[in-house]
Amino acid sequence: MKPLFHPSIEDVTVEAIMHALSDPVRVAIFAQIAAASCPQTCSNFLNISEKSIPKSTLSQHFKALREAGLIRGERQGVEMRNTSRCIEIDKRFPGLIAAIVRAHNIQQAEQEQNNGRKRKPAGRKSRRR
Repeated sequence: MKPLFHPSIEDVTVEAIMHALSDPVRVAIFAQIAAASCPQTCSNFLNISEKSIPKSTLSQHFKALREAGLIRGERQGVEMRNTSRCIEIDKRFPGLIAAIVRAHNIQQAEQEQNNGRKRKPAGRKSRRR
């Protein structure tokens, strides 16, 4: 098997981080990995943001996160175990990751709140007078 590429922390750039996290699925994946207290397997993310993600697409998302220096992937048997590199990145770019994850969480909460407002109870019609 081909070895996984992980850039050294000195080669990680703000531009690469921002590009990798510009995709809503990738930022959701990263936020979950960053919040986890243990390594996360790729199969944990087959359904993220209320969407079913094909394994091939998921592999591309993990590759983008890995190559940007945001996560470290380690093969264990048939599983890929992913951990964040938040501590390393925070030393290089203090506060960057925390700000991005915090902003993502705020946005996610707002979207969930708006989705809840849009749903009307079944069988009830709104009346305008």
